[in-house]
Amino acid sequence: MDKAVFDTRFLAELYYSKDATVKQKLAKQKSCPKKFLSAITVHEIYKLALSLEGRETANLKVTLLKSDFEIVFVDDEIAKISAELRQKYRLSMGDSMIAATAFKLKAVCVTDDPHFGQIREIKVVWL
Repeated sequence: MDKAVFDTRFLAELYYSKDATVKQKLAKQKSCPKKFLSAITVHEIYKLALSLEGRETANLKVTLLKSDFEIVFVDDEIAKISAELRQKYRLSMGDSMIAATAFKLKAVCVTDDPHFGQIREIKVVWL
């Protein structure tokens, strides 16, 4: 895997899983040469960290994400692809934006979210 878009659930498990084996396996996935995050994932992780750990930690997590991943902002192309995927597969807006980002970049999507498994336009991997 040389190029990957990481879903929010990947980071949530990496940061908050109590299972050390899972965290170790997830950390290995981060060794991908070209790592991307949708700006939607940044929003979702910031919100999660804000609710669980407070603003200071949420800001720190986003700073670390920006140093580890290239952030992909939603442009008109991703927005249109997202709407198509959302309509076709009945996805949430967040999931469809992340999937559209993977599609546009021709990248693997790293997630364990079962919604992504139905999307034939992208390849999905997990542990």
